[in-house]
Amino acid sequence: MATALEDVGSRAIAQLDYVGSLNIQLWSTLRAMKSALPVVGNRYRWQATVRQVLQIGYDALPMISLMALCAGFILALQGAAELRRFGALHYVIDLVAIAFTRELGPLLTATAVSGRSGSAFAAEIGTMKVTEELDSLRVMALEPIEFVLGPKYLAALISVPCLSIVCSSFGIIAGGLFMFFSARLSPFLYFRYVLESIALRDVITGMIKCLAFATIIVHVSCLEGFRVRGGPDSVGRSTTSAVVKSTFFVILADSIFTAFFYFTGGH
Repeated sequence: MATALEDVGSRAIAQLDYVGSLNIQLWSTLRAMKSALPVVGNRYRWQATVRQVLQIGYDALPMISLMALCAGFILALQGAAELRRFGALHYVIDLVAIAFTRELGPLLTATAVSGRSGSAFAAEIGTMKVTEELDSLRVMALEPIEFVLGPKYLAALISVPCLSIVCSSFGIIAGGLFMFFSARLSPFLYFRYVLESIALRDVITGMIKCLAFATIIVHVSCLEGFRVRGGPDSVGRSTTSAVVKSTFFVILADSIFTAFFYFTGGH
């Protein structure tokens, strides 16, 4: 019994320590991020931010677009299979438009960024930790959080909402293709109905989720990289842990946000 209680207690303390480390890292990054801002910040940090925006955002566009097209077509197909029985096929437009704007756009984007960029962040920082590059930065009076994490965080805050907009757009386009081939609905009428379906609060809800997801992915992935201990094999373990934990926290945060916006009426 004592052993079981000790095990539960040690695990609870470890989880609290992990959450505390994330909070400390977040506030340290917010204080150091001013150096990555344009004009007022360091020119080299801003250039690093632009490179990160291209890596996180631009390079992920083909994958995000293809995922959204497939998901949008599947959602429209499955929704139409049930709604057709009640003669309510036109509600497929509302289903696809609102689902992607509120939920699927941010969630699919976060999942893709977590697997693609989050793993890269953890591997990069973990390698720097193993090869003692982070210690070298401290010796040169450069703070690793400002030098490494700040540009990544700012780039993610810019890229993830933009990717979510692209994801939602392609998902809605996939729904339009389905409606055109199944109900012969013209694209002009389809996008008119889409604009009537989407409310401003749906867009705001999706953008708030994107900022939260970007924060989770960057900080969980980078913390896993900073916590690397041992040799090169530990880098692989930290990369796997970064993807698993960031994806889990993204889904958990999405559930919390969805419940909050539902019970508050979306305002």
